[in-house]
Amino acid sequence: MIIAVDGPTASGKGTIARALAAHFGLPVLDTGLLYRAVGYQTQLDHGDPDDAADALAACDFPDSLLDDPALRYESTGGLASRVSVHPGVRAALFQRQVDFANQPGGAVLDGRDIGTVIAPHADAKLFVTATPEERARRRHAEMLGRGVDVTYEAVLADIHARDARDIGRADAPLLRAADAMLLDNTALDREAAVAAAIAFVKGKVRGCG
Repeated sequence: MIIAVDGPTASGKGTIARALAAHFGLPVLDTGLLYRAVGYQTQLDHGDPDDAADALAACDFPDSLLDDPALRYESTGGLASRVSVHPGVRAALFQRQVDFANQPGGAVLDGRDIGTVIAPHADAKLFVTATPEERARRRHAEMLGRGVDVTYEAVLADIHARDARDIGRADAPLLRAADAMLLDNTALDREAAVAAAIAFVKGKVRGCG
C-alpha cells in the first residue's frame, strides 16, 4: 500500500505521514528532507541556491547529511524551497523517491508532488493544509519553543514566500491531486487530524488495518 501525503510548508503533513506509517506498519520518507539536504549542501559548498548549476552539484550530498540536525533549521527550509524550483534538482532526486515508494509492501511519502508526480498510482492520497496564518502561528510557537528569536510577522512572510515558490514553479508545482482527500486542519488538533487521515485511508483501501 502506497500513501501519498502532500501539502504546503508547516501544514502538519509530516506529523500525519508519520502517524499513518506507524498505524499501518509502513516505512515513511520525508521527501522534503532530501531537498533540505541539497539546500544545506549548497550552502556548505558556498554556492548559490538560486543557481541551477550550484544546486545540481549539491545533489551529490553524502547520506550522512540526512542525519544532520541542521536540516531541521528554519533557514534550511528556505534553502530547500529555493533549490526545489530547479528541474535538474528535481530530476536528480526523482528516482530515489520513486524507488522508496515502490518498495515491497508499500510506503508512506510526504512532500509536495507525491500524489501528482512521484507516486500518481498511490492507493491513497491526502492533501493536508491550513490557512497561512494558522501555519505561521504553529511554526512561530515551535520556533520560540526551540529558543529561536523570531517574530510572527517574519514567519508569516516566509510562509507566503515559500507557498509562492512551491505553487509557481514550472516543474512539479505544489498541487492537489484530483483524487486526493483535502484535509484542512486549521481548526483541528493533532489527534482529530490523524484520526481523519486514518479513517480516509481505511475507507480507500479496504481490508487494511
